[in-house]
Amino acid sequence: MQTKAFAVQSATTPFAHTTIARRAPGPKDVAIEVLFCGVCHSDLHTARSEWPGTQYPCVPGHEIIGKVTAVGAQVKKFKPGQTVGVGCLVDSCRTCCSCEEYLEQYCDGPVGFTGTYNGPVGGGTNTHGGYSAAITVDEHFVLAINHAENDLAAAAPLLCAGITTWSPLKHWKAGPGKKVGVVGIGGLGHMGVKLSHALGAHTVAFTTSPDKIADAKALGADEVVVSKNEDEMAKHINSFDLILNTVAASHNLDAFSTLLKRDGTMVVVGVPASPHPSPAVFNLIIKRRSIAGSVIGGIAETQEMLDFCAKHGITSDIEVIAMQDIETAYARMLKSDVKYRFVIDMATLKNG
Repeated sequence: MQTKAFAVQSATTPFAHTTIARRAPGPKDVAIEVLFCGVCHSDLHTARSEWPGTQYPCVPGHEIIGKVTAVGAQVKKFKPGQTVGVGCLVDSCRTCCSCEEYLEQYCDGPVGFTGTYNGPVGGGTNTHGGYSAAITVDEHFVLAINHAENDLAAAAPLLCAGITTWSPLKHWKAGPGKKVGVVGIGGLGHMGVKLSHALGAHTVAFTTSPDKIADAKALGADEVVVSKNEDEMAKHINSFDLILNTVAASHNLDAFSTLLKRDGTMVVVGVPASPHPSPAVFNLIIKRRSIAGSVIGGIAETQEMLDFCAKHGITSDIEVIAMQDIETAYARMLKSDVKYRFVIDMATLKNG
């Protein structure tokens, strides 16, 4: 099936209209009309070949909300007209220990999980994402969306920003009686604050900008610390159970690891273009502290997160844009000029 899309043909060319092929639904496939697609920093990294391995043409987008248009004969969970989502992965080996434990994002198969875009599909071709009018996805990797119709655009970033913060919060048991720090108040960080607060943890937001204090409290932070203020930082030494570090720029991790209590963990989910300075080992040894990493989430925990957010009225703070404005959105994203996530209204793909 031929489908309209917005693509880049190289790392230096602008986005432009194109047509891509989508497979007709097989027995276990779900065909989806894309209504909204969030804009993730990963889209920019991939489109501009800032991460290695980009294949062109490249159609990014892995925060997809849409309507089912058709299903295969063996599909049991979805039906035409249903609102669904597609996140960062559309396939995995299904047989390794990680996949069997519903942690497909850590697939140990020969190629790992298949990304929603820029993933291998055989024959030297690659998957294409949500900057398109339609997508066909195996039922296993499709998610039910239960948010109200007027919240669908704002629910789109939950498919990446939401699950990227939810997965470590749940794995390290954020909740009542726990003190959780969230470093960075951006696309990821603002979701981390919302979800940590909703899970019942005492939530402390860290920002380099005093101008973000009011915003962080409005998101649900119980306290806000300006991380450049040494006195404010010193008040929290040895006190955190968990720190979720969402910053995607290289910085000194020691400033935050010293804030962890004994057996506390700092989880890094931001991916900087250049490595962080090597952390001091002594800070870790003396309190059995840990620095860990986490990537997106499995399908089961993503559905858990979506259901939790629908129940508690949680969405991302967004700015809706037209597909034709994606280059401007990327430029603004680089300047952190968005609160806090761009979402494309895919109806605008029909224009131009």
